[in-house]
Amino acid sequence: MNNKKVRNIKKELLSDNWYKLEKLTFEYQRDDGSWETQSREAYDRGNGAAILLYNKKNKTVILTRQFRMPTYINGNDSGMMIEVCAGLLDGDHPEDCIKKETEEETGYKLEKVEKVFESYMSPGSVTEILYFFIGSYEEKMKIGEGGGAEEETENIEVLELDFEKAMEMIHTGEIKDAKTIMLLQYAKINGLFSIN
Repeated sequence: MNNKKVRNIKKELLSDNWYKLEKLTFEYQRDDGSWETQSREAYDRGNGAAILLYNKKNKTVILTRQFRMPTYINGNDSGMMIEVCAGLLDGDHPEDCIKKETEEETGYKLEKVEKVFESYMSPGSVTEILYFFIGSYEEKMKIGEGGGAEEETENIEVLELDFEKAMEMIHTGEIKDAKTIMLLQYAKINGLFSIN
């Protein structure tokens, strides 16, 4: 942290129940040189990784569907979300994490993944950096049913969708998850399914 316009950061722990929520009070130097006191809350749930599994030959992608309580209490009538495979790093390297999550959630064992970008997903309130990957899959790589880790009570449904159908689901509102939209658009912009 080397921003000379920020000083005197004070942290107050508000909650450490699930992840960590802190109130941060600090001084910020305005453009006119004066200092003002600001206060923000920051939610630290750790960093994560997400992956778009794609099959170029069949023009398909693997996505997941699961219940997400925060969306349920904010207008998602069923609470169900269609998403790319993702998970928290929990101390793992992002590449190792996403390979493990892929196997747990989808049943596919990947040897190779490609990092394509990283992003702060909600920089005004959440500290998380999300590492984005793509990975090619074939049927022979399926070694299990997926569904998520039993102890994490995820109850994940694995979906194999036509890529163009998945893109259309963004427009119809069936896919509203930001990380999923970002990776599907990455695939479209970069011609992941183009014939070479």
